Amino acid sequence: MLNSEKSDYEEQKGTPPEVTFEQLPAELREAACRLKWTTLTPVQAQAIPYLLKNRDMMIQARTGSGKTGAFLLPMLKQLDANRDVCQALVLVPTRELASQVWQEAKILFGENGLSCTAVYGGVGYGKQMEALKKGVKIIVGTPGRILDHLLKRTMTLRHLKILIFDEADRMLSMGFYPDMKKLQTHLPKHKIHTSMFSATFPTSVMRVAEQFTRDPEFLNLSSEQLHIAETQHIYYMVPGMDKDRSLVRIIEVENPASAIIFCNTKANVEFVTIVLQRFGYDADGLSANLSQKDRERVLERLRKGTLRFLVATDVAGRGIDIPELSHVIQYEPSEDLESYIHRSGRTGRAGARGVAITLVNRTEQRLLNRIASTYDIDLQEWALPTDADVERIVTQRLTALLEARLRERDKLQTERSLRFLQLARSLTENEDESAIITMLLDDYYQQQLHAPVVPPPEIQSTEKKSEESGHSQQPRNRDRQRRKPRFN
Repeated sequence: MLNSEKSDYEEQKGTPPEVTFEQLPAELREAACRLKWTTLTPVQAQAIPYLLKNRDMMIQARTGSGKTGAFLLPMLKQLDANRDVCQALVLVPTRELASQVWQEAKILFGENGLSCTAVYGGVGYGKQMEALKKGVKIIVGTPGRILDHLLKRTMTLRHLKILIFDEADRMLSMGFYPDMKKLQTHLPKHKIHTSMFSATFPTSVMRVAEQFTRDPEFLNLSSEQLHIAETQHIYYMVPGMDKDRSLVRIIEVENPASAIIFCNTKANVEFVTIVLQRFGYDADGLSANLSQKDRERVLERLRKGTLRFLVATDVAGRGIDIPELSHVIQYEPSEDLESYIHRSGRTGRAGARGVAITLVNRTEQRLLNRIASTYDIDLQEWALPTDADVERIVTQRLTALLEARLRERDKLQTERSLRFLQLARSLTENEDESAIITMLLDDYYQQQLHAPVVPPPEIQSTEKKSEESGHSQQPRNRDRQRRKPRFN
């Protein structure tokens, strides 16, 4: 790298002062006025000075905080409007967000010459390829479709200066990590100014930041403390007669890597376990009336790390430790106030961030408020996901999975699949037969996201040796579906 190039990315140490709207350079202030800004939001006032200095950042900012303007506005100073090449790439989890960022960028940049386009899946390639041929400076898109264009050589990142990960936590929960790593191989060798925006920083986001950034600095704009090595406490108000379905919708949206679901009674443990299993989740229950053989079977799965959801009472779950547990879900709060601390303390260990979720009805909310007051817990109420919310999120995840699967097919496999082209068209055109496609999509989604976990290689090796020596403790279920571990 040339010395002049290197100096462009020199990081000036120290905390830069916040900037006000009036202190913005004239060019940036004029652009902000096009969006009717008269002042800066906290995330803009604090993040813009860092970004203008080309410092790699991890910025915690919630949706609606003004972060889009925070990373777009500095581009007016950082990019060259006279070079018709892609200089900035903004990765987002959904087509809706890609379109939203693109629309804001078009207004913000106006006639300044910084052209921008949105690139995402679920639509044809034609218009996107036309825009890319013109040499847009800023591309906003989902990782999967960006990777498609890179593989088709309809776009290049050779001249990239800025890389933004927007809503990184959502990208990982939707399964984009493999695409992000493949995309990384197309990044240029020179230093890229990289920033990651996320509402929270669980372990998964931290790992990705380490892989894509160089000594990133942290900037927290959503609360007084950075949510890295602590537990976030959330509760949902749910109808008393709809707790089981509410739990399913929450799990679908949250997509926990692993969780303990606490119930107060043995009857509820059995009921919730059956609900989750019938819905297709990898779940098992522990209660006092479980036989010793079944208890040992569940504990063995916990030991191997192959059980995703454990449903248990406080008594049955006592002494059980699951490493890197991402979520604790309380199907109902315990009347023993101290139990809340013991339950929620199962997650957020060893420097990882955890999430403690409680489902309450109106009566139980008073008990939860008493717990929060007694132990000074910052409880956040989140809106209960609707069926429409779940449909939107699983559609986005499934689209990403299918596009990734399509990219893996070679020419022979692509040619072979043409046998079913006419059938696919007839099924989509016939409303009565659309149930077949719906069934296939649902089956594929369940296999990819909810099938039982594959044991770590060392455990599989131990099992095999044990079987060969005739000392296997339990018969292996050879028909059990397997899935690859999720990065989540």
